[in-house]
Amino acid sequence: MKKTVIIATLSALLTLPALAEEKGGFKNDEAPPPPHQLKDGYRGITDARSIDVKQAKEMHDGGTVTLRGYLIKKKGDDLYQFRDKGGDIDVMIPHAVFQGKDVSPDELVGISGTLDKKQKPYRIRVSHFQKE
Repeated sequence: MKKTVIIATLSALLTLPALAEEKGGFKNDEAPPPPHQLKDGYRGITDARSIDVKQAKEMHDGGTVTLRGYLIKKKGDDLYQFRDKGGDIDVMIPHAVFQGKDVSPDELVGISGTLDKKQKPYRIRVSHFQKE
């Protein structure tokens, strides 16, 4: 009986730190690179399908976009500022889309989602997030 209580107490104490860990998301501890140094690297055939922010803003409402760039600032609960060589745009990324990944402003990311032109300023509702 005493062994069971001791084992239960030890297992409870050892699992508490795991429950207290933060989930992934945006970490604002690094400065983003300046716009003239933005690079998205060579991605082979996928480069032909990726566009930049300037091209995305010219698309129709509800258009599907795939962008590579940097999350430079958190503006709200699920709202972030995204930057690539074409400019800046607001992106809505639900916490579940991060899938526990941490990202800082100096890390290249890929996002896919739909353009929402009903919001002013325009924003992208992200459905897929990938750390490059």
